[in-house]
Amino acid sequence: MESLTKKFKDLLSLTALDFKRYMYSEIAWNDRMVGIVGPRGVGKTTMVLQYIKENLDVNETLYVSAEDIYFAEHSLLDLADAFSKNRGKYLFIDEIHKYSGWSQSLKSIYDYYPEIKVVFTGSSILDILKGSADLSRRALMFYIQGLSFREYLFFFHHIAIEKYSLTDILAHKTDEFSVRHPLPLFKDYLRRGYYPFGIDDTMFLFRLNQMIVQTLESDIPIYANLNVSTGKKLGKLLKIVSKSVPFKPNFTKIAAMLDSSRNSMDDYCYFMEQAGLLMQLRDMGEGIGQLGKIDKVYLDNTNLIFALAEEQPNIGNLRETFFFNQMKVNNKVYRSDKGDFNINNLTFEVGGKSKTQKQIEGLKNAYIVKDDIEYGYQNVIPLWAFGLNY
Repeated sequence: MESLTKKFKDLLSLTALDFKRYMYSEIAWNDRMVGIVGPRGVGKTTMVLQYIKENLDVNETLYVSAEDIYFAEHSLLDLADAFSKNRGKYLFIDEIHKYSGWSQSLKSIYDYYPEIKVVFTGSSILDILKGSADLSRRALMFYIQGLSFREYLFFFHHIAIEKYSLTDILAHKTDEFSVRHPLPLFKDYLRRGYYPFGIDDTMFLFRLNQMIVQTLESDIPIYANLNVSTGKKLGKLLKIVSKSVPFKPNFTKIAAMLDSSRNSMDDYCYFMEQAGLLMQLRDMGEGIGQLGKIDKVYLDNTNLIFALAEEQPNIGNLRETFFFNQMKVNNKVYRSDKGDFNINNLTFEVGGKSKTQKQIEGLKNAYIVKDDIEYGYQNVIPLWAFGLNY
């Protein structure tokens, strides 16, 4: 364990505390077992190390990565046993899905070492969701997505902005926004601001494409027992969605293009949705817990559109993707009969600064969301303002 402890302390010494993700204060860190999942590259590891550095005694704490060479000769239970004998209290395991049989091992640690509190993270959301069924009565699960526009402003530009609820945004309270001209920053966010590693612009596209390939050709195929060629088909489907205006799925047609069965398309989209690559906009459904029919399919965030679109991305697609992505953290977002989106029975129509009221004419509780404007008025809200919601 000596080498693990040294690596942990070296990482801790390099961990900055100036910026924390939106979920940092929401996680029940003191629970006996906590799982944190989210797409690759959204800052899970840094958040865990920040919590340790700010709150725990390092002499009672250990952080390890499940990818460490230590696990070539030792099991998680070996680690927990040795840690317990050294009076350890807080065990953090990163990238848990890299460890075969991880859920059963965590279950055993929970049952046999009650003095140890465990926090684990995973980027393969599908595998974590599958394995967490074994831990349903033991682990509290938390999901984290990429940076909001508000978080980007602080992390990239040191501009501190408070969070605004949807009610605040619709009441134009974001007019108090402390940046005089937010639009250039907003455009930069759409291109590279969703992932913390986007702060290094020179390597951003390389790292993002690497992450996409790893998710498509490793995470999803391993989880779903698919071959590598299927991973390449998933990549083609992502390309199709990235060029859309936005994408209204005709899965029979797409299946023919990909030389796949129609039935496979629903699975492919579900896998990529759970892996943080796609979002699917649904009808409300007809009963509690019922998933409605899929109306549109979007890439998960605008950075993915810029990475995958071979030409200039469709502006309408960018706008709707941003709105959906930012609002789904704190709200249930559905298809609207007359506008683009429905949230809490409020209708939202998203467009550019020339967008008129025609689409929502006669509707109560309806809003026009406009890009390329700095301030709102009456039922017109600037698009960038919805990025201050988390």
